[in-house]
Amino acid sequence: MNFPFSFNEKSGLLLIFFLHGIVFSIVLLRRWLIHQNESNKWLSLLLFLCALYLCPYMLGYAGWYSPRVKTTSELLFFIPFMQVLIIGPVVYFYVQNLLNSKFTFQKKDWLHFIPGFLYLLYSLVVFIVDKLILNEFYFYADGRDKDLKTWYQLLGFVSIGFYLILSLQQYKHYKKEIFNTVSYADSIVFKWIQNFLISFLSLLILRILFFIFNEQWAEFGSHFWYFLCFSGVFFYISVNGYTHSITSDLLFVQKSIQPITLESNKPKNAQKIDIDKWVIKIEKLIIEGKISQNPQLTLSDVAKALQTNTKTVSNIINSGFEMNFNDFINHYRVEAVKEKLKKGEHKTSTLLGIALDCGFNSKSTFNRAFKKSTALSPKEFLQQEL
Repeated sequence: MNFPFSFNEKSGLLLIFFLHGIVFSIVLLRRWLIHQNESNKWLSLLLFLCALYLCPYMLGYAGWYSPRVKTTSELLFFIPFMQVLIIGPVVYFYVQNLLNSKFTFQKKDWLHFIPGFLYLLYSLVVFIVDKLILNEFYFYADGRDKDLKTWYQLLGFVSIGFYLILSLQQYKHYKKEIFNTVSYADSIVFKWIQNFLISFLSLLILRILFFIFNEQWAEFGSHFWYFLCFSGVFFYISVNGYTHSITSDLLFVQKSIQPITLESNKPKNAQKIDIDKWVIKIEKLIIEGKISQNPQLTLSDVAKALQTNTKTVSNIINSGFEMNFNDFINHYRVEAVKEKLKKGEHKTSTLLGIALDCGFNSKSTFNRAFKKSTALSPKEFLQQEL
């Protein structure tokens, strides 16, 4: 008895990515049920939709759409695998939930999914008419899967592109705010999100180029390399998404990472603020109070210690020191590390141990901050001092 799935280099390769996505989708769904972290739910849905997106080509290369296999080909035509009008909104709400622990899905947000729901309704109408009423192909008279229709793929391309750009703007805003409000920004900056959004957007551009310059693009078989590239991005999202879901679960339990909204980097009432006086106050608090040793230090903590508001402190740091809050605190941490190194503490302790004592929360953050402040790595600095 022959196995119903015809394995070859194309169908077999896409099958690996398909199964990979389904497994990660289930694992993330389980994590959501345990931790109630909404970003896991959205990522689980995204991976499931991406896995379904591969199905028509994976099964097509396996021969399931062949007219000779009437049982599967007629059935598959009616299954809306490629939900390209839903993928974009899901990406957007995943990014929203990941970057803002207090984000809640509102009733009005369902409007983003109306085009996708309409397509599902259209798919249901096609099935009812062709299979239950006419019992012959009316919508499918041309023998081509509706998921692959040019109008639908074009709408999906515009939809996904729009939501990717919207998500990138959201990430850019988040990154700016987080560096202005916490001293451990590197831990929650989620740079991989930016990478995957740009990769996804690049993939859409690649598809346009294929469409323009590849004369055989309309042929089913010519799409394989595009879907292989899509599978690579898909794989990157699933692995990094799962890895960072563990980190975000811990962060959400420990502390809200929602950034404080700052109205402006420049104080509107600058003439009413004695910048020099506040600079001295802040420096005294950092040096004498040693608050930079707190690895979870936030702008709110500093404002509370100075008995003022976060906007005032942020404006003074931006204007008086010409740095964002994260770089400002890390600068003093680096200075503290340098002092310890000059005293020879590296002879009785590791560099990482010294860095942690000074407020850094990881080796990678310490190395980046040290090189940014001194233009030298910690080891190069030691060699120069010695």
